[in-house]
Amino acid sequence: MHRRSNRIFLPALLLVLSFVAWGLAQTATPSASASSASPQATSPQTAAPQQNPTQGGTSTATAPQQAPPQAAAPAGANQSGPSQGVSNPGASNQTGQEPQQDQSKPAGQDQSIQPANDAGTFVFKKEVEEVMLHATVIDDRQRLVTTLDKKAFSVFENNQPQIITSFRHEDIPVAMGIVIDNSGSMREKRDKVNKAAINLVRSSNPNDQVFVVNFNDEYYLDQDFTSDIGKLREALEKVEARGGTALYEAIVASADHLKKNGKLDKKVLFVVTDGEDNASQETLEQAIRQLQAENGPTVYAIGLLGEEKQRRARRALQEIAARTGGVAFLPKTLDEVDEISRTVAHDIRNQYTIGYKPTTPKKVPGYRTIHVDAKERGYGKLTVRTKSGYYSGQERRAGGSN
Repeated sequence: MHRRSNRIFLPALLLVLSFVAWGLAQTATPSASASSASPQATSPQTAAPQQNPTQGGTSTATAPQQAPPQAAAPAGANQSGPSQGVSNPGASNQTGQEPQQDQSKPAGQDQSIQPANDAGTFVFKKEVEEVMLHATVIDDRQRLVTTLDKKAFSVFENNQPQIITSFRHEDIPVAMGIVIDNSGSMREKRDKVNKAAINLVRSSNPNDQVFVVNFNDEYYLDQDFTSDIGKLREALEKVEARGGTALYEAIVASADHLKKNGKLDKKVLFVVTDGEDNASQETLEQAIRQLQAENGPTVYAIGLLGEEKQRRARRALQEIAARTGGVAFLPKTLDEVDEISRTVAHDIRNQYTIGYKPTTPKKVPGYRTIHVDAKERGYGKLTVRTKSGYYSGQERRAGGSN
């Protein structure tokens, strides 16, 4: 994701790395000198009792040779993806006891502790097997239905019925990207679009985390995750209104930023554009595939389209929204945008969260279709809007995990 100010001060970075390397060398040197200077260092010795912070007592460890220090992981590592290996040095078996597995296992997760290397370090592995759906239900008059319980829903993956393992209907905060077209044709529209985007945030959960991406033939992260209205407004006002429309690339990059840096499970993209993509290297289908990762975002799109752009641009926005469980709005006038933004906020805050553990394990790769039905006495035909499917394992592979 590009930023407006993205200079990297390489000399300073090299200087910092040099100091780190020198510090590691100084740490290792006394151990090497002590072993060569003392003839007793070659024979095993019993270490003095030490306080064990994990057991609350003392432990005596017999070590014929000191293990080499391990390099610390960089800050922020292993934060993306539901299946990550987390190093747990405190689980190494120094007291002769077997490492204990965490008993507070969340529903839908398989956990195991396995030795990671010959040094005795153990790795705590957690694999999330539950598929989470965020679903909106509307009746035959296009009104939101918000009073259903778990029994009203049926979930199908690849046309096979699934058992619902978790269910809730509450207003939970979301990680949201506001992705706004900054091409030349948007110059006269940005004031009203910016106002609508701010009103979307104001109408949403106050604990939402929001970032802003402006795009033309390139895309820029002008404000990272925040709930500060002032910062978001300032980012939206960075209007250049020039160049083409790299819509697909901006959406894919924003979805990737959500996946890697969003700390909330529920993810949304709010996209506003006035034209057809004419600058992306990605195709529409390639962009949709990226959006349909296991924990991909729901996309709400507003298309401010002229008649000459209507057909292909309309299809693209509708396809992106429908496949991710969102909605594409195609207003006839710019004045409708503000009300649409409030509708989107209301939709997001009134969704059902449905979890199921698929009968086919998620480690089996491939695309899975999803269909959800809802039936309740007293209602006519109910329509459930959620993502149409996902690529199993795609998020874990993208995150570089197991």
